Amino acid sequence: MSQDRPATAPARLPGPPRRGPGGPMGMMGMPGEKSSNFRSSGARFLRELRPERPRIVAITVLAVASVTLAVIGPKLLGSATNVLFNGLVGATLPAGLTKDEAVAGLRAQGNDQFADMVSGMDVVPGVGVDFDRLGRILLVVVVIYLGSFLFGWVQGRMTAGVVQRSVLRLRADVEAKLHRVPLSYFDRQPRGELLSRVTNDIDNVAQTLQQTLSQVITSVLTVIGVLAMMFWISPLLAGVALLTVPLSMLVAALIARQSKPRFIDQWRHTGELNAHIEEMFTGHTLVTVFGRQEESAKTFAERNEALYDASNRAQFISGTIQPALGFLANLNYVIVAVVGGLRVASGAMTLGDVQAFIQYSRQFTQPITQLASMANLLQSGVASVERVFELLDAPDQTPDPDEPARLPDRPAGRVAFEHVAFSYTPDAPLITDLSIVAEPGQTIAIVGPTGAGKTTLVNLLMRFYDVDEGRITLDGVDTRELTRDELRGELGMVLQDTWLFGGSIEENIAYGVDGATHEQVVAAAEATHVDHFVRTLTDGYATVIDDEGAGVSAGEKQLLTIARAFLADPTILILDEATSSVDTRTEVLVQKAMNALRAGRTSFVIAHRLSTIRDASSILVMEHGSIVEQGTHDQLLATGGAYARLYESQFAAAVTEEA
Repeated sequence: MSQDRPATAPARLPGPPRRGPGGPMGMMGMPGEKSSNFRSSGARFLRELRPERPRIVAITVLAVASVTLAVIGPKLLGSATNVLFNGLVGATLPAGLTKDEAVAGLRAQGNDQFADMVSGMDVVPGVGVDFDRLGRILLVVVVIYLGSFLFGWVQGRMTAGVVQRSVLRLRADVEAKLHRVPLSYFDRQPRGELLSRVTNDIDNVAQTLQQTLSQVITSVLTVIGVLAMMFWISPLLAGVALLTVPLSMLVAALIARQSKPRFIDQWRHTGELNAHIEEMFTGHTLVTVFGRQEESAKTFAERNEALYDASNRAQFISGTIQPALGFLANLNYVIVAVVGGLRVASGAMTLGDVQAFIQYSRQFTQPITQLASMANLLQSGVASVERVFELLDAPDQTPDPDEPARLPDRPAGRVAFEHVAFSYTPDAPLITDLSIVAEPGQTIAIVGPTGAGKTTLVNLLMRFYDVDEGRITLDGVDTRELTRDELRGELGMVLQDTWLFGGSIEENIAYGVDGATHEQVVAAAEATHVDHFVRTLTDGYATVIDDEGAGVSAGEKQLLTIARAFLADPTILILDEATSSVDTRTEVLVQKAMNALRAGRTSFVIAHRLSTIRDASSILVMEHGSIVEQGTHDQLLATGGAYARLYESQFAAAVTEEA
């Protein structure tokens, strides 16, 4: 559609023009500039998980079962170690003595340290390893660990379902939101940036949720269970082990605080890079024609380098969490091993209990390290979900009335602009006090220089934007009193920029009519001069084209969009210079197709080639948002005003070209 709004875009790489259905294209503020609130964004996303609450409860129960069994394991293994060690020590003591007598004998021999250790053990002098008991304990350990695995496996399966359903709803919410936001929102957002939010950011949220939801629950429960077992075995060693926890939390918090802004920058630069790639690939031909490959590559390199720097900083800073906490965990291990060894030597603890405690200390530091390491994912995931929430929080278009007016089954098609005023920005009025009437069946042509407000009239009629003052009526009904669906159901558009989607030619023609039959499609194609070239194709109407319309020419694509509008049978037709990009020979066919389409319909034609609108019922000449002339082709030529000057300039240009 023609761009006739004043551009206020910042300086940027020259490239293919950005086209949109309306609104100023310069207001392209990038996301991530405002301060981020990770806590509120994270809490809001957790509220999005409410539909999964029963499953999350089940996941928690499974996690409790899995962690409980996993926590019991080391204690039982410690018991197995005691059975083995007690048997080995008991076999070295004289048989027939009690433990007390054996300890007394060792002290009498001067082996006080060995005697202290034996006094704290459950030994029978002269009796070796009880392998039956050892086997039973090990069998129980195997069953416990197998049960922990099975509970964990079911938990993982359920977690995957919860995550994917949550992300499914999030994608559905985003899709629904994109249909509710006003057209001005898309005018202010680079397409690649918007796509990055809808795809990359949501995928990152899914990955973060998948890797953290189950792990957070398991890690927290493991910390609680292991801590309880540690205090049960030895409050002293538990106190020693806990000395490193505050330091670990401090280190993790400091590193996480430094990584927050880095992840915001990472995803902001991702959106900027995607926006540039989408724009340059879409306009690759123009970039090549104008020799802007070097500038495009330079901009890509700059944004790619910015993304690399931001990602590198984010990953490096957050990546230091695990080695830092790993060092503290190893330090804790050394302290526990030394103190535990002294306690065994003094007889205050058994070797199995020390072994179990060391395992628990590892199990205790590991989930803390995992929770801290998950700050990497959480910071990135929350940054992404915040960008998605910014999209979801964008203002919706004004809602349809609660009790909308209704049009008759077949409206007459009288359109009236009554004292309409409109501006895209409050400080730059575009249309002021405009009044026009299009009677049923009339063709209203709109001409004027770029920026005059031609396309804006169409945007207002379609209710892509709402008027600031005045009103627009269809058969006497204010269009704001109608639902947008009912209003747009009476309107058909053929744009200067053709739009086709990946599918067959028949599917493209039938796009605007649900349940259209093959016969209806063929009839529309015949009426708009499409049938003759479609039948030359190998697969005819079943020929598959992509979204760029590969395999058909520019004129043929335009004819397909005209056939699509013809099949929809609208009451009011809007044509936006549909012949501007085709050759003269094809223009004749397109013009015939449009004449067939306009027959009996109220039509608005935005025209640059004035020769195509000579038969219009009324021609409006617009300048600076106002109608400066109005009349038929002959009347306007006779007045010698703005229309005559435009017409003469085109005629003179044509003569010059022929010469």
